[in-house]
Amino acid sequence: MWFKITYLSRGKLNSKIIKAKSPNEAVLLLKKRDRRAIVRKIEEIKKESVIDNLLTKLDLAKIDLEEYISVIDQMYVMLDAGLGIDTVLDSIKENIKNKKLKKIFYAIANDIRAGLSLSDSVKKFEKDIGTLSVAMIQLGEETGDIARAMQDLSQILTEILENRKRLKKATRYPVFIIFAMMIAFVVVILFVIPPFKSLFTQLNTELPLPTRFLLWIEYAFENYGLFVLIGALIIFGVLTYLYNSSENARLKMDKLMLKIYIVGPVIKLAMIGRFIFVMQRLIEAGIPIINAVDIALNIVDNRFIYKKLLLIKNSIQMGGTIKQGFKESGLFENMIVQMIAAGEESGALVLMLQKASNYYLGKYRYIVDNIAALIEPILIAAIAGFVFTLALGIFLPMWNLTEAVQ
Repeated sequence: MWFKITYLSRGKLNSKIIKAKSPNEAVLLLKKRDRRAIVRKIEEIKKESVIDNLLTKLDLAKIDLEEYISVIDQMYVMLDAGLGIDTVLDSIKENIKNKKLKKIFYAIANDIRAGLSLSDSVKKFEKDIGTLSVAMIQLGEETGDIARAMQDLSQILTEILENRKRLKKATRYPVFIIFAMMIAFVVVILFVIPPFKSLFTQLNTELPLPTRFLLWIEYAFENYGLFVLIGALIIFGVLTYLYNSSENARLKMDKLMLKIYIVGPVIKLAMIGRFIFVMQRLIEAGIPIINAVDIALNIVDNRFIYKKLLLIKNSIQMGGTIKQGFKESGLFENMIVQMIAAGEESGALVLMLQKASNYYLGKYRYIVDNIAALIEPILIAAIAGFVFTLALGIFLPMWNLTEAVQ
């Protein structure tokens, strides 16, 4: 039998389909996967419903963030001009190219015609469009100014998109070099080494260490290459599964990522900068501090940093200060903590958060803009080592060829 369990976990309402003999067994299986799960509802479902649900989960299509921002901008312009939300949605949905996004806006338009509010409708697609979008739309409805909420949402998403583009542009050159080196290595092993292999074998002399190393790689590549590739794919699959299913494994992997050269600082600055930026914009837009922190936490992808930033929310809930939470997290420099304290005491928290956001954004952009320069010594060393090993492995035996023949 199949059971659909609706449960609370880490403050979020989730649902999962589990195969079990009884409802009690289904709950026990859920508890093994997530100890914090608080079951709200359990119901038996038919096999056809299970298949439909699995097909929905296997939908790997993603929303194009750039097009989504464009849609939000169009909504802002039309709402600001005084058009009704139903008219705006009917006009926009026809011009959307991204299939998933188009499907979402068709569903929202139908919900509006059925009498649902915009916020109630978009909540159904929170996993696709993000918690931030849902929160800003709710804010717009509460304040009666959805157009302004759309404008603020567009500005926040645009800043996040620009940072992503900047990172992709900065890593394009190093990735190209690494990819080219991998292709060159495979070509050398498959097409350059084999012709020399038979020649070296006929020499009946002890080959130099670099040559033996190249021949060993060629032998391993030829005889065990497929197994190595399959093993690597299996390891990658297992790690991906653990990362997505185990909270403890994800926490350890995300913590390890922060220790990698260049990658770690980029992730840390991006996550912290994004958190402060969104928190500041939400507070400025009128969302209560505790809600702003909660929403900003949901856009932090790194689980280790998320756990640390969660101390800020806990500090506020326990009646403490924001400054105390920033300090306890251990992620912020003393200068930032003092800025938050000054802003909290003087009532200029939004201004100080904006300054902190600009500070981290500046540091992030500096590292991203200089990624090529930072990685260049490593790439040069790798290329030099590759060429040096290849040269010694092939030319050393040839230098001794005359002696070997005699």
